[in-house]
Amino acid sequence: MAAFEEMGVLTEIAKRAEEVEWMLPTDVQAEAIPLILGGGDVLMAAETGSGKTGAFCLPVLQIVWESLKDILQGKGTKSGDKSDVPPFWGMSLFDRTEKLAVTPDGLRCQSRDFKEWHGGRGNRGVSGKGRYYYEATVCDEGLCRVGWATAEASLDLGTDKLGFGFGGTGKKSNSKQFDTYGEPFGMMDVIGLYLNLDDGEISFSKNGQDFGVAFKIPKPISINVFYPTICLKNAEIHVNFGDKPFKYPPKTGYIPISQAPSNNVITNQVVSSGPKETTPPKPNAPQAIIIEPSRELAIQTAKEIDSFSKYLENPRVRAMVAVGGIPVKDQIQSLQNGVDVVIATPGRLEELISQGCMSLSQVRFFILDEADGLLQQGHGDLVNRLYGKMPKVSSEGRRLQMIVCSATLHSFDVKKLAERLMHFPTWVDLKGQDSVPDTVHHVVVLVDPRKDKWWQNLRRRIRTDGVHAADNLNPNNLTPEMLSEAVKLLKGEYCIRAIDEHKMDQALIFCRTKQDCDNLEIFFKSVDGRGNPNPKYTCVCLHGDRKPQERAENLAKFKKREVKFLICTDVAARGLDITGLPFMINMTLPDEKSNYVHRIGRVGRAERMGLAISIVSAVPEKVWYHGEWCSSRGKNCSNTRLTDQRGCCIWYNELNCLAEIEDHLGVTVPQVGSDIKVPVDEFEGKVIYGQKRIGAGSGYQTHVGQLAPAVRDLAALESQTQILYLKRKHALKGR
Repeated sequence: MAAFEEMGVLTEIAKRAEEVEWMLPTDVQAEAIPLILGGGDVLMAAETGSGKTGAFCLPVLQIVWESLKDILQGKGTKSGDKSDVPPFWGMSLFDRTEKLAVTPDGLRCQSRDFKEWHGGRGNRGVSGKGRYYYEATVCDEGLCRVGWATAEASLDLGTDKLGFGFGGTGKKSNSKQFDTYGEPFGMMDVIGLYLNLDDGEISFSKNGQDFGVAFKIPKPISINVFYPTICLKNAEIHVNFGDKPFKYPPKTGYIPISQAPSNNVITNQVVSSGPKETTPPKPNAPQAIIIEPSRELAIQTAKEIDSFSKYLENPRVRAMVAVGGIPVKDQIQSLQNGVDVVIATPGRLEELISQGCMSLSQVRFFILDEADGLLQQGHGDLVNRLYGKMPKVSSEGRRLQMIVCSATLHSFDVKKLAERLMHFPTWVDLKGQDSVPDTVHHVVVLVDPRKDKWWQNLRRRIRTDGVHAADNLNPNNLTPEMLSEAVKLLKGEYCIRAIDEHKMDQALIFCRTKQDCDNLEIFFKSVDGRGNPNPKYTCVCLHGDRKPQERAENLAKFKKREVKFLICTDVAARGLDITGLPFMINMTLPDEKSNYVHRIGRVGRAERMGLAISIVSAVPEKVWYHGEWCSSRGKNCSNTRLTDQRGCCIWYNELNCLAEIEDHLGVTVPQVGSDIKVPVDEFEGKVIYGQKRIGAGSGYQTHVGQLAPAVRDLAALESQTQILYLKRKHALKGR
């Protein structure tokens, strides 16, 4: 059996995994795939190149195909079928308000709404006679109300005559009448809930302390079925109906509600959050939506889904890429023909949904890839709106699953999104706080124009960003503005020097802005000169101002090694996956310290060594920073005032950025001299960047050689033991 099959992956998908030489799952795949197949929400972080995309693509693809297969074969349950209710006591997955989350086992509930109460009933209730008990443990500091209610009662427990509640403020409630009872309770307190149908009484306890009768049930109401009921406001609670030992056993005469006689137990008839579908879903209603921050990453993910769909037939899983650069009418036509998985960038996805071309009525998987990047780009509101339109429980009773992948799960914004939208997510954090892979050597070279006066005599000059075009610059007067311009000139030369020193024939080069990318591309071409039959610095650009077709062509040229250098911005970097990339150059350190790891993680993948060089200014550099006040958003902008003067420039201190990065990583990044010679002996001896690290891999052959003598000795001992046993057995028989 293939390794992926052992995790529950379909044979057809596992077969394809073997074909593409995925013999064993990566660590993140081994953790995440079973969780997703099991129906859970997953927060996923791991090193770049660790197999995150496969970790969600494989299980999502499998569940979508299985669902399509069920539809094709006419499988499904009818409304009201009791088989929809699990064979154990728990809170109902269906009889609840929209913002109350319930775990699949029905034993934990959560609501993160700060303003409103959200409640739910149990999947079973009791009627007739008997005395019953269950426990509720408060798991955090939010507000809780617990108790009993009939099927017709409001889920805002205690606000009508059919619901009887006890709240954390020390109040009992019925018919909107809140009276002091017992004492307040909060985090980690255990509330005991008693229902006495023999005498028509309801009472409560706290941590084993009985508060006495809270309610006398009116006789007209006592003939109803009573369900365990909870109501929460920004809170989480765990219930125990008696399948496990109670922390505080009930008082004499009461039994766990899970042990109620079967003739007194009534199943909650609410078994669906909405009407059952009696016809196949609409063609424009995909089951999975995957949002990517860039066009390139969306296309890459779609290719992976298409690849692993190879042997999934009858029916086929239909995937569509919804990104800019492709005529929207073609995507609308694809939706009309039928789509099961949509991989999209935020802008095009919003366009298709707002025009009514795509329905969210059948979404079962909502996946945010590179979520930190999506949030940094300002797409948080879109994510919230889409989530609000998606069904939280399908007509078949399956809960919406969210999968969130991020360069780091320690981003504040990612954590808040998970708390707000996800349903008891499991963290698959094999990365922990950001760290640099041990296959990456990363160094810093400082550019100090006060010491390196080379900039004063340059024959060739890189075009700078124009920030100082209106300044009176004098090479003999080292003003902050002059030093800033000098840094811009020197960085171009240092980049060429780094390429030459390490004989780079393939490298990714990051610039801070799209304008910087364009200027570096022009500089490389000028250094090579027109008509040069053997150019050394062939390059292409990848950023948002280039047309989609040009971006795709440029990326293809780089991957095919038709050009040596790919110059890009941070956003474009999130779509790149190039195995064995040997070199990376930071022309400027990134604004976000977490992006440093994301950038240098583009090298040193698949156990291949990589070198990342950051060219860092030793003096403050004035750079463009176009805020929302900039009417052109940077297009042909000439407002060089500082932002506190309503301008579009800031002073950028890279030494401070470097200190933040080092503090974030908990390491000191090695510095090299202006000759950019990297002492490889300090990095495990001789290395060849782009090739596998010496000593990497399993060491299987060496391991066998080392163990061979011991194996021979064990075999000889086993033979001697067997002979000795036979001799003794024969001797005993002869007596």
